[in-house]
Amino acid sequence: MIFGKLFHQENLSVKHVLFLFSLIFVCWSTYRYFPEPPLWLSELILKPVIWLLPTFWLVTQVEKKSLASLGLTSKNLLPAIYWGVGLGIIFALEGLITNILKYRGVNLVNLQYNFGQFLGVLLISWMTAFTEEVVFRGYIFNRLSEIWHREWRAGLVSAGLFALAHLPIGIFVLSYNPLAMVAYLLFVFVFGFGSAFVFARSGNLVSSILLHFFWAWPIILFR
Repeated sequence: MIFGKLFHQENLSVKHVLFLFSLIFVCWSTYRYFPEPPLWLSELILKPVIWLLPTFWLVTQVEKKSLASLGLTSKNLLPAIYWGVGLGIIFALEGLITNILKYRGVNLVNLQYNFGQFLGVLLISWMTAFTEEVVFRGYIFNRLSEIWHREWRAGLVSAGLFALAHLPIGIFVLSYNPLAMVAYLLFVFVFGFGSAFVFARSGNLVSSILLHFFWAWPIILFR
């Protein structure tokens, strides 16, 4: 009886994960198919609505859990900052080294931002990191890790889903050729696995949000 109940709960949790990912993937793919709106509209309004609202509804209304189950907590804050900043710097240095090797020197993108615009880009970067990490590390990785009790397996699957979620932008926005697409998705997958790793060290989502922020800025600054 007990084992049957646990098995039912595990199957239900997997269904919740698949439901959430499928909903986001279909809605976001449809959205990416149409002409790109302003970045602020996409990342500050549309993505939180499409990604976060279903996640919060699933956690609070269906699972009857608190948002702390997503890693939105003050516990282990210092270890989370340590892991997020530490591995984030490594990702940033990787981007810098790649840029140097490619251009035989540092080649920064001319952003042409004034101070206000720069603050806006920072806000967008933080919101993007927060939204994507809540869904893929806070919910998907967390739930799969609880079900399987194998961090590496949950990390690989959640990273694979995270890479798949970036397929629409690669096709409809960036228009990558097949080789570039494979390289892009592999890069996203490696980051997703690293983000799950740092999140698992502290159980605090600050770690993966910081890592995401450090991972995104080399992409913005370096061609």
